[in-house]
Amino acid sequence: MSTLHERLVGESCSILSVHQHKCTETAGGAAGALRESAPDRLAEVDGLAMSACSWRLVETANLQRHLSCKHSLASANLLASIRMPSPRPLPPIVYHPAYSPEFPAGHRFPMQKYARLAEVLGEEGLIGPEGLHTPEAASFELLAAVHEPVYVREVLDLTVPSKVERVIGLPMTRGVSDRSRMEVGGTLLAAQLALRYGLACNTAGGSHHAGPTKGAGFCVFNDIAVVCRAMIDAGEIEQVLVVDLDVHQGDGTAFIFEDEPRVFTFSMQGEKNYPVRRGPSDLDIDLPDGTGDELYMTELRATLPGLLERVAPDLVFYIAGVDPHVSDRLGRLALSDEGLLERDSYVLETCLPMAPVVGVTGGGYDLDIYKLARRHATLHRAAATAWRSGLARPAALSDV
Repeated sequence: MSTLHERLVGESCSILSVHQHKCTETAGGAAGALRESAPDRLAEVDGLAMSACSWRLVETANLQRHLSCKHSLASANLLASIRMPSPRPLPPIVYHPAYSPEFPAGHRFPMQKYARLAEVLGEEGLIGPEGLHTPEAASFELLAAVHEPVYVREVLDLTVPSKVERVIGLPMTRGVSDRSRMEVGGTLLAAQLALRYGLACNTAGGSHHAGPTKGAGFCVFNDIAVVCRAMIDAGEIEQVLVVDLDVHQGDGTAFIFEDEPRVFTFSMQGEKNYPVRRGPSDLDIDLPDGTGDELYMTELRATLPGLLERVAPDLVFYIAGVDPHVSDRLGRLALSDEGLLERDSYVLETCLPMAPVVGVTGGGYDLDIYKLARRHATLHRAAATAWRSGLARPAALSDV
């Protein structure tokens, strides 16, 4: 077995060597062509080359480490099953038309912002050549692993009691029910893509007020909680950090993971905002009304680096709510457009060297849907910059 193992390692290294050469050759050719045709996009050129190099080094090291510590034919089988990622100019983005179902005009929740966000991303050139990734709706079993099964069935069957519907704040129509399942599926797909590529974003998600027994605050199912539970139970991840920068505390997520040490919940929010009854987050920072860019970033910079060292996550979920913006109807804080970009850029620059990141949309309640969609696109602009800078790194292959 020892001799066979050594031969497999040797052959795998030869295969990887060929793959490295092809990967470098392809990336170099693409970068060279881009330099000649678009000299004003040199940052993207450098990012493309760095991305290719990063993929090559990480995948090679992971596979060689895996093969060197295994003494069975499973190591050889891995060579046939693994798919080496190719260089990508932009991070993966998840979207589904079901995110914006038909909805009552004039409702306080801006349901059409998700469809408009997808349009803005296309207009700004933030969608990769592969297009938007399409999720599948979350199953009853997946949802019921976190939420009370009776409640899940009520949502799916459109039998939610009127008093619960009032707490949720959304009309529980077929479109809203389907949207809620699809949102969870979108965050799940984004998490899987983040583990593979280092960074991925969902154009919805961050429904952090939905708790164990029911939804609340425009949130039907807690997408991040459902995905964390599924991936931990499947052994895909062992430790999670939730960075919740929506202006409202992530009470539902906190209640769901109150006794789960493998999920660390960090929430920074307005101190006088919804919800009245706060959840038991692992770390809460309350900000006074009117907090602007400088104080906000001072608090964040003083907290996040040490938190990453302490938690050592395998995966970070980032809720990039734009409701801390000065013009948000439900926010009470005073961040500017520039402040939101600084915040999102800082979170990604700080987290990505430590772990893959899943970005989700979170809250935002401006009456102008176009302005609101452009504001939500801030996360994707920051993600594109981080990606082109070579910060995104895939998760290491787990030993089996």
